[in-house]
Amino acid sequence: MEFCMLKLLHPSTELTRTLHVRSKKKMATAAASRRHVVAVPYPGRGHINPMLVVCRQLAAADAGLAVTVVVTEEWHALLAAAGVPATLPDRVRLATIPNVIPSEHVRGADGVGFVEAVHSKMGEPVERLLDQLERRPDAVVVDTYLTWGVAAGAARGIPVCSLWTMPATFFLALYHMDRWPPVDGPEGEEGQSCKSLDQYFPFPVLSSVKCSDIKVFRSLALELPMKRVAQVFSNLSKAQCVLFASVFELESGAINGITQVLPCPIYTVGPSIPHMSLEGNSDKIRRDNYSDWLDAQPKNSVLYVSFGSYISMSSSQLEEVAMGLHESAVRFFWVARDKATTTTLQQISGDKGLVVPWCDQLKVLSHPSIGGFLSHCGWNSTMEAVFAGVPVLASPVGWDQLVNARLVADEWKIGINLREQRREDGIVGRATISAAVTTLMDLADGDSLDMRRRAEELQEASRSAIQEGGSSWRSLRSFVRYLAEGKLNAVETSQ
Repeated sequence: MEFCMLKLLHPSTELTRTLHVRSKKKMATAAASRRHVVAVPYPGRGHINPMLVVCRQLAAADAGLAVTVVVTEEWHALLAAAGVPATLPDRVRLATIPNVIPSEHVRGADGVGFVEAVHSKMGEPVERLLDQLERRPDAVVVDTYLTWGVAAGAARGIPVCSLWTMPATFFLALYHMDRWPPVDGPEGEEGQSCKSLDQYFPFPVLSSVKCSDIKVFRSLALELPMKRVAQVFSNLSKAQCVLFASVFELESGAINGITQVLPCPIYTVGPSIPHMSLEGNSDKIRRDNYSDWLDAQPKNSVLYVSFGSYISMSSSQLEEVAMGLHESAVRFFWVARDKATTTTLQQISGDKGLVVPWCDQLKVLSHPSIGGFLSHCGWNSTMEAVFAGVPVLASPVGWDQLVNARLVADEWKIGINLREQRREDGIVGRATISAAVTTLMDLADGDSLDMRRRAEELQEASRSAIQEGGSSWRSLRSFVRYLAEGKLNAVETSQ
């Protein structure tokens, strides 16, 4: 399947031959390496992207290390379409398993079914691949959400390292879900929105997370996924270490709290930012159909709008966002993912902005004209906003986004949490959105200036973390040294 996809994308015989030569070169380079790591991401864009970043980092930190990244055939084709394999270092290559799970294009129609398919169907082909590799891995790095990941490595005597691609704060909250209070307490919804989870934990590090934020996790619809989450954290006792796609300076309280409860070493290696120069500017934006428009806008005048690649908003909420942008009269740049939605939203929003189906998000956020980000607050998007120094209007839909929005607005103080201003029907109205957009984008507003100052401080912290001598730089090299010296010892299991 993957080769058919490559031929469709690149009909030139010479280019197809070049791809095969490059693949053979990577395999030869990997074979010559002294150490070998297999990386298995959860099959979703928000998990695959940070795993690939970590693999790049590992290869850059250890010249004797080769990495094999395991993805489905569909994801191999999607990555090839985006040109990802050609950009990977020679010692990082992709290996595929069959498409045993629902397609990425339909996973949103049955999220619980997708989780169960990953749990029940993906483990076996990954284990077969591990058994068929010409070279036995020195370690396996698996996404924490893969329930079978730790046991698959341990059963083969291969050390397993778990990669958490979300905030450490959310990890700690889920790790202690047995301490969560009932969601139907006597204080009601309003009282729970002010009540911190801190009072239910042995150490005060979750002050920004409210009891109302966990209500969604207690719903009947999430009963089975939460059962899988509990299984994931139970399995962590067999992992040799846990890697976090976060920055110590951003989540020091949660990270210190995790070191008190996990029996294994932890390493913060974030932010998991796609490869680019630290000096992002308009010249680094590929000359797509939107680059000239951005270049023509005044500095800090444009609100970037994107709600991610998977969890989408209801049509009624999207309409309120579009009308709110129209009423605010603020310039905006909106990525709406599909052409039909793009056309509709452009008509509703008016002529103050541009709606497109795709962009290079980090490079757009780093453009001088961008002054704010209206986001669903997925962790990757949140980290990219921090890395670019852009304040955020948070409009979370579910899962870790609820906690990420709390970090943005309440702990880091670099944005506004729109979820706090929902109506009884759960929708944030256009007038509320318009007012929040106006406040955030007003460069003379005191609150906006404070958020921008804090955003600049966190930008410096996140960039310094991955530069030589920074906290994530040191942590990653400590992990690589740990691996190179053979200090990872697999926990044997028959399960």
